[in-house]
Amino acid sequence: MVEVCTRGVDTGFVALGYAKVAFLGVVQGITELLPISSTAHMRLVPAMLGWQDPGSAFSAAMQLAALAAVVSYFWSDVRGLATNSLRAIVRRQYGDRDLRFAFWIALATIPIGIAGLLLAKLLNTCNSPLRSISVIGWACVVMALLLGLTELRARHRRTIDNASFVDALLIGIAQVGALIPGVSRSGSTLTAGLALGFKREEAARLSFLLGLPAIALAGLKEMWELYKIHLYSHGWTVLALGLIVASISAFFAIWGLMRILERFSTWPFAAYRLILGCKIARNFDPTPNSAQRIDFVTKDWN
Repeated sequence: MVEVCTRGVDTGFVALGYAKVAFLGVVQGITELLPISSTAHMRLVPAMLGWQDPGSAFSAAMQLAALAAVVSYFWSDVRGLATNSLRAIVRRQYGDRDLRFAFWIALATIPIGIAGLLLAKLLNTCNSPLRSISVIGWACVVMALLLGLTELRARHRRTIDNASFVDALLIGIAQVGALIPGVSRSGSTLTAGLALGFKREEAARLSFLLGLPAIALAGLKEMWELYKIHLYSHGWTVLALGLIVASISAFFAIWGLMRILERFSTWPFAAYRLILGCKIARNFDPTPNSAQRIDFVTKDWN
């Protein structure tokens, strides 16, 4: 399967057309905010269906769909942080809890911001080695084991109200792992939150709120890259459809995740990741270009 590049930017999604991108938008929206890695599914699902790889630009731009879903679902938190922080600044109440938390969110974004800029060319270039099947498979396995181990040892006692700057910074550092396809931003930050002793649903809430700037910056940066390469109107309309569909599915994904974490545990996600990663690793063919074509999907998936 041939990669589609536009001035060095992977724009395979344009060749897929509206119907396929809409379908992938549903997949992207669901997997983006669940701890199972949207990037992994954006490589695997099209390959299993015999479709063109939508490319790293599509995955990055879809961050804006995740942003819309997170802001709408946690609107009361976001609005409270924004209004209370502005009010505290006007009144010079610099010890205000919401203002401090907003400041922590900004600082926690610095690690992934720096790492993203340093690795930008490697991450988003056509035929990026980080999007190979072997990387995705091993990342899924490693994160499954870390999530499972954390679930076993976690105390599940703390709430977001007693979070500290150190908590925010550590989760921000864990967020850097999301740059590796297969790790999952939601997965890495949720695992970090659980390791710090937060309740499952509180760890997810903290993860989403701390990730807002990173999600926004990643999506806007990719939009700027697509603008710079003069993506033509058809490409923009295909992308817009994907964004709309992904936003809707991402909202319901958050709703489902929060219900699961409130009532059960993260074990279903850890088990799914482990099975998926092992399946990938078992079928991976190290022959030249097999990582790009993903021929393994015709071998033994059924």
